[in-house]
Amino acid sequence: MAGFLRTEAGKGLALSAPASLYVGLLVAAPLGILVVYSFWTQTYVEIDRTLTWANYLEAATDPLVRHLMLRSILIAGAVTAATVALAYPIAYFIAFRTRKKTLWLLLITIPFWSSYLLRVFSWKLILGFNGVMNSALISLGLIKEPLTFLLYNEFAVVLTLAHAWAPFAILPIYVSLQKIDRSLLEAATDLGCSKLERFFRVTLPLTVPGIIAASLIIFIPTVGDYVTPSLVGGSQGKMVANLIQVQFGPANNWPLGATLSLVAMASVGFVAVMFVILATALGRRIR
Repeated sequence: MAGFLRTEAGKGLALSAPASLYVGLLVAAPLGILVVYSFWTQTYVEIDRTLTWANYLEAATDPLVRHLMLRSILIAGAVTAATVALAYPIAYFIAFRTRKKTLWLLLITIPFWSSYLLRVFSWKLILGFNGVMNSALISLGLIKEPLTFLLYNEFAVVLTLAHAWAPFAILPIYVSLQKIDRSLLEAATDLGCSKLERFFRVTLPLTVPGIIAASLIIFIPTVGDYVTPSLVGGSQGKMVANLIQVQFGPANNWPLGATLSLVAMASVGFVAVMFVILATALGRRIR
């Protein structure tokens, strides 16, 4: 044993042991507890520890679960698409069009200086019936009555989440743009490519890894967000995480909540893997 610890593999194992133990305690252990709970059932105030697939059967057959899961994936997909589409030009500008990169990166991180809840409430005030946007439109004479579709729906959830997660899309894309060898762009220009052709033939394919990373960073956590839908989504913007929170809270049905959590994780994992495969294949075709 002592001889093994003196080898490179042993030293690496010894150095990674504290982190592995930490991850095991804080990630693997709770996940294992969820798996165990998912095979139990709730009987009023007590938990029946008889192993059963009843919770998974209920999750598979309940139309509300399917509806909220599909809505969550669609909302998260819309947030990801909107955020990446808006973040790419900003990242491109910082990487290629300005020398004050540090200043711009600092400005991008400013939203993190305030609470996430404060930012969500700010959007609630902006989009509300008597909020900033409606008041401004009425003052300009563009509308006569406040718009009611701005808040408590999927649109409000997508807008709020896209704003909250924008820095997480800008930074990975900026890093991928910054790593591009500028000589490749010069070579493309020398070969007769226009600026648009150079972008689609050189810049965009080389930034596909950054786009994939930004998309996953945004998509995976937004599917499980329940704070934003609770505050700005209303009944039309509820997501599967809100149902999970109800099961662990007011409904006091932890086994079903654990099952829904695992089903959501599996669904998100499947969609994420399919996205990576398709995005990678598309990136190769562009090249």
